[in-house]
Amino acid sequence: MISLKGKTAVITGASRGIGKAIASTVAGLGVNVVIAARQVEPLIETANELKRKFKVKVLPVSCDVTSLPDLENLVKEAKEEFGKIDILVNNAGVSSQHPFEKQPFEDFERLVHTNYLGYVRLIRLVINDMIERKSGAVINMVSGSTLCDPLPRNFLVYSSLKVGLRAFSKGLFWELRDHGIKITSILPGVTDTDLTGKLKEITGDSSRLMTTEAIENAVKFALTVPANVCPLEIAVINQQTPWTAPVIPYKQAHPGK
Repeated sequence: MISLKGKTAVITGASRGIGKAIASTVAGLGVNVVIAARQVEPLIETANELKRKFKVKVLPVSCDVTSLPDLENLVKEAKEEFGKIDILVNNAGVSSQHPFEKQPFEDFERLVHTNYLGYVRLIRLVINDMIERKSGAVINMVSGSTLCDPLPRNFLVYSSLKVGLRAFSKGLFWELRDHGIKITSILPGVTDTDLTGKLKEITGDSSRLMTTEAIENAVKFALTVPANVCPLEIAVINQQTPWTAPVIPYKQAHPGK
């Protein structure tokens, strides 16, 4: 396992849920972390917690990933504090669960700017420094729903943007692999967090939810494999993931012989 001690990671959506868990895992590897989120108070609480527990440097930066100036400021503050960015974990995300004909129009732009453009823009802001150093790792939090065909009902806009992000990440790998940069997509199933807690129909059966542990392990694996190895995609889903429910009923009636 390669050592990451002393490197710097930027993690978005890092004040709670999956992002906070990833920040904890990365800090546990001796990495200094820049954690970004919109809400300042939980961000500062998370920063103090990581500092106490892992004895690494932690920089909290208030950032709305839908805002290009906020993303530019995030990169600026990270580089001013640590000199460079070795690892980027794009994790910030929002969800919207509606049949398409009832999807609020305002949700479209929010989903696009958070779950797709926010990722692409932030990568664009850090990638040239990585190319110059011939080193770097980008991890994009995609979605296990992209494994479904057709996409799950009530998540068409959300999931189609994640399909686009998954395709972008694959293409980016092929463009950047000769520069020594790793691009990894994590495809998690529905995870027990504040975000999914709002989706009552999906999360009613807790046995069909994951904890963040498997996702943390996937990120750790992606970051610590040998230098000549890149995990392109890691799908981590619960055995009974609810994503498959709208596509294939959990209990099916089979025709008699």
